[in-house]
Amino acid sequence: MSRPNILLIHADQHRYDCLGCYGNTQIQTPAIDALASDGVVYRNSFCPYPICTPSRYSLLTGLYVNQHLGKYNGCTLPDGLPTFPKMLREHGYSTACVGKMHFAPTYLDVGFDHMMICEQVGPGRLDDDFHRELKRDGLFDWVDTIDQMDEHRKNAPEFYFKSLGALESDLPEERHSTRWIGDRACEVIENWNGGGNLLMAGFVKPHHPFDPPYPYSEMYKPEDMELLPGYTEVAVGRDTRGFSFFAREYHTEEAIRRCQAMYYGTISHIDAQVNRIINILKRKGLYDNCMVIYTSDHGDYMGYHHMIGKINYLYEPLAKVPLVVKYPGNACAGIVSEQMINNVDVTVTILGKAGLGKTHGMTGYDFSVPGSDAEYIFAEDDTGYMVRSRKYKLLYHNDKESLFFDLESDPFELTNLYDAPSHRMLVDEYRNILADWILFGCPRPLNLNEGAAVRAPNARAAENGHREEMLGFFARGAAEIPEKYHSDVKKLL
Repeated sequence: MSRPNILLIHADQHRYDCLGCYGNTQIQTPAIDALASDGVVYRNSFCPYPICTPSRYSLLTGLYVNQHLGKYNGCTLPDGLPTFPKMLREHGYSTACVGKMHFAPTYLDVGFDHMMICEQVGPGRLDDDFHRELKRDGLFDWVDTIDQMDEHRKNAPEFYFKSLGALESDLPEERHSTRWIGDRACEVIENWNGGGNLLMAGFVKPHHPFDPPYPYSEMYKPEDMELLPGYTEVAVGRDTRGFSFFAREYHTEEAIRRCQAMYYGTISHIDAQVNRIINILKRKGLYDNCMVIYTSDHGDYMGYHHMIGKINYLYEPLAKVPLVVKYPGNACAGIVSEQMINNVDVTVTILGKAGLGKTHGMTGYDFSVPGSDAEYIFAEDDTGYMVRSRKYKLLYHNDKESLFFDLESDPFELTNLYDAPSHRMLVDEYRNILADWILFGCPRPLNLNEGAAVRAPNARAAENGHREEMLGFFARGAAEIPEKYHSDVKKLL
């Protein structure tokens, strides 16, 4: 049998339980559910960092963030650092990526021979292929621009804030970023022949704004939404400590229901693209020998503790991510696994299936090996750390803001036991486990420097002088509310 093909489908901000194969009976995700029936659903999969770029760099390198040091959006990876696409390319794989990567520079060379990029925020939005095509064709993604560009968001109309950015896209379905990424992924796979191919397809969605195009915008009704587990009628007091993308006064139940309905619409739109991609694999006879992975960089609260978004404590809906893996030969089909997995383990597992071993400080494990598991999951954010076992979870920030939960008796993380005398010894134990991980579990700190970009006709670099022109394009488009939102103004004001 030839070397397996590898397809990594990477969503952004996808809460783990918002898929049918994870037990959600409201959302419609037939393609991903079918993929799950041919593979394994991992119910305890976690991100290493709940921010886009740091988490993505961990997935690429198999390193925790305090190893690769890419700790914020807009940072880069050190030159020469091994990534799984580079390692696969060195061993003869043809490698490509399409969609959202969130690299710096935009076309950072992490090992992809072919890059077609669609970004949301920062310089990437000024450089990418997607927005150049919109500009060329006289189209504009108003909702996404208002949501993602701070200079225009500060002047956004009130109906945008009251809706928490949950609005039907102003782009037609065939020009929406989700469809564009699906189209580019299909084009890549149409050119696959035999084995030894890698594609990473990174979807912008379901990351906010929750703006599916019609008809996905009307697929779910807010009033019909079964609010997701962990929803509370008001915010938990300690959660007001953190940044909120939307003012908390706008976090009404009605607005959260609207967000959830539109969030589901964006996921169903992704699912439709997954269906197209899988159908091509099957038509070309490549499906059986393909490793297909569906996962995300982090989750979304989506109503948990009455919050929307991702900036606060590393609660379960933020830390956990979906992970569905269809293995070559359809091995282990239909299994639901309780293994404890971090996205750095996905890196090692991909390399294993390609016949390669882990390298350069990778501490993850190949979770496809029978009997493999992790006792603890580690993660971090810009203010603290997480260590989690199956039963307990420590979120360590400082002695005033740290949290400790018994997840068996308190699955929605409402009762903080950090200062409880009954749990003092357990808290100390988990603090020591965390200290050992920080000191010894990540042995290869690296110096941050400017990353090298790929050399390709479509790869725009900052010195090309195109960014001023793109900034003007976004400024002109953001200045005028599209006609289609006039009815939303009346309803939401």
